[in-house]
Amino acid sequence: MQCVINRRAQFSASHRYWIPEWDEAKNKQVFGACSHFPGHGHNYVLFVSLWGEIDQYGMVENLSTVKQVIKGEVTSQLDYAYLNDVWEEFQTTLPTTENLARVIWQRLADHLPIVKIQLFEHPQLWAEYQGNAMKATLTIQTHFSAAHRLALPHLSLEENTEIYGKCARTHGHGHNYHLEVSVSGEIDPRTGMIVDLGKLQTIVEDYVVEPFDHNFLNKDIPYFAEVVPTAENIALYIAQLLEKPIKDLGVQLEKVKLIESPNNSCEIYCGASAESFKTPSQQAPQLVTLH
Repeated sequence: MQCVINRRAQFSASHRYWIPEWDEAKNKQVFGACSHFPGHGHNYVLFVSLWGEIDQYGMVENLSTVKQVIKGEVTSQLDYAYLNDVWEEFQTTLPTTENLARVIWQRLADHLPIVKIQLFEHPQLWAEYQGNAMKATLTIQTHFSAAHRLALPHLSLEENTEIYGKCARTHGHGHNYHLEVSVSGEIDPRTGMIVDLGKLQTIVEDYVVEPFDHNFLNKDIPYFAEVVPTAENIALYIAQLLEKPIKDLGVQLEKVKLIESPNNSCEIYCGASAESFKTPSQQAPQLVTLH
């Protein structure tokens, strides 16, 4: 029986986004406050995913051994370190979150059957790397508060209540939505970035957070005049809004995850991620999963 197991680790480190052959103006233009001397720090959280067969002892890998490998090869070297200087790989490519995840994979791949590295720079920004050359995925998280009512316009209150329960009540109700936007692309061999993070955050703010926040979606967002603003439909619409402007940044929108409440969330998979979920008979470009 095959299984994926995950091991968590953490370390605190600092880094600076600065390319010596650029002048100060260009460094500030590309990296913003991240270019400030002498750098800044993060409490990183690392998840190492391993794949294999469950053995006679009920394990894919002995977690005590996994812990020691991660400590010896990664965390003991990075904890309380200045990342730009600690590993030679960062002399040519900056220690961004996505590049750091890639290099950690390279450090562990000879010792463990890795299938994914997930590295959190902080709870609202993380990267994933799956061993695909210079390709990585970066995820940002944000939030907005909005109200909605779940009701089909052509049905009566009684009929809508039969379908949507309390969510069909005429005055609607609200949520503090948490939104995760994942993009994928090639890590630049010099900057270590797959995308200009500031521009990505601005797109999400301008296309989603600002128009959605503190609004009644059924009335204030024209799209939902006829489309019921379920979590699934909201996430799908957000993906449609973001796909082109994100593509214009030179990266691919991979996933939109909308967390409506601690008990209810949905995910829209786009591009290659959607293809991996499709059966031969499926033609739709998006897949919705609820959990």
